[in-house]
Amino acid sequence: MTASEAAGPPSDATRTLVVHPHLKSDRSQSRAVEARVEEAAGLARAIDLTVVHAEGVGLAAWRPSTLIGQGVVDRFKDLIAAERISLVVIDHALSPIQQRNLEKAWACKVIDRTGLILEIFGERARTSEGRLQVELAQLTYQRGRLVRTWTHLERQRGGRGFLAGPGETQLEADRRMIAIKIERLKEQLDDVRRTRALHRRARQRVPYPVVALVGYTNAGKSTLFNRLVGAGVLAADMLFATLDPTMRALALPSGQKIILSDTVGFISDLPVDLVAAFRATLEEVIGADLILHVRDIANPDSEAQRDDVNRVLRDLGLGKQLDDGMVIEVLNKVDLLDAAQRAVIENRAERDPQLVPVSAWAAEGLDRLVERIDTRLGAGHAVQSIEIEPSDGATLAWIYRHGRVVERIDTADRISLKVSLTPANAARLAQRQRHPT
Repeated sequence: MTASEAAGPPSDATRTLVVHPHLKSDRSQSRAVEARVEEAAGLARAIDLTVVHAEGVGLAAWRPSTLIGQGVVDRFKDLIAAERISLVVIDHALSPIQQRNLEKAWACKVIDRTGLILEIFGERARTSEGRLQVELAQLTYQRGRLVRTWTHLERQRGGRGFLAGPGETQLEADRRMIAIKIERLKEQLDDVRRTRALHRRARQRVPYPVVALVGYTNAGKSTLFNRLVGAGVLAADMLFATLDPTMRALALPSGQKIILSDTVGFISDLPVDLVAAFRATLEEVIGADLILHVRDIANPDSEAQRDDVNRVLRDLGLGKQLDDGMVIEVLNKVDLLDAAQRAVIENRAERDPQLVPVSAWAAEGLDRLVERIDTRLGAGHAVQSIEIEPSDGATLAWIYRHGRVVERIDTADRISLKVSLTPANAARLAQRQRHPT
């Protein structure tokens, strides 16, 4: 079943075959095979590979030696030769043995889904933190790929003389060097995590609530981020156009300021090693006061993509936020819907305050989104009048750290404030005023 074939003259870029294998008997997949094939081809194009042919292959069972059946291997062998294909992307996890056997059978380079995503991340990372995280994920992946495929891995290395012994194999040395590099990278990322925690505590002292943008890759997060704060973040019609997180301040209609955080896009079957490596970045989502889940509502697989993102959020320990309504679904790209589809989305949003239809590209619905953010962050807050002495700088500082000052009037002997506080902080302030320290 062919889903995508490149048109036009051959390119100097790597000519690539994309294969999405799936079990015919698997009914658990909520996404259409055609959509999975097109997504895999899109991942390949994201790093400028020339996709000559992309195809979904239904299998009765997985084959231990090559993942796919021998008949399929032979059929693609002829295609690879005829089309002068130099790279095959298998949109599934491959064991090192399966990868080696397919490379032998097809006489070309073969990578699996994880390897492809790592290539994209390696190209997209711009900050030192992003490069550290990508390198850690790549080394963790490569460690499992070291098999006795090449003869140089069988050579012995030892010292001179009878005391040296046979030495260690090149394979063992490579594994040891990778393990050392992994530990060094983990230490560096621990430093990043500590620095990020210090920054987070500094923001809490301001205090500005953090609103994190999450979503399936290419859902329009960066375009929305740019529209809201004018950040100039790269926004392109490609998967994983941006990788490194960006944070900017945004003033809400009530006068409250927030910090808006754009994070890495999610994808189905996101490699476990990548989730672990990007834990430091994703901690911004974990510590957020509100999450905006940006969805490409015009995509036929929007619901399945929503489930994929929610699955990752729950894996990160954010199930309570999902269940408590601290996630607003931003239904992006409504400008791509026809009138009937758009009317359905608007009616759903009227009934459900968790949904906000927008078009980030056309700048539609953004005012409504900002107002919804303002309302949600202000839920449970109460504005109260407070008077303190000018000499009570400690209480004044506490109020600015824990509340939002709506109004302030200074006189010679009194500071009069109107402050928005959560019920818990209002009780703490009352206790503080009753028992000043």
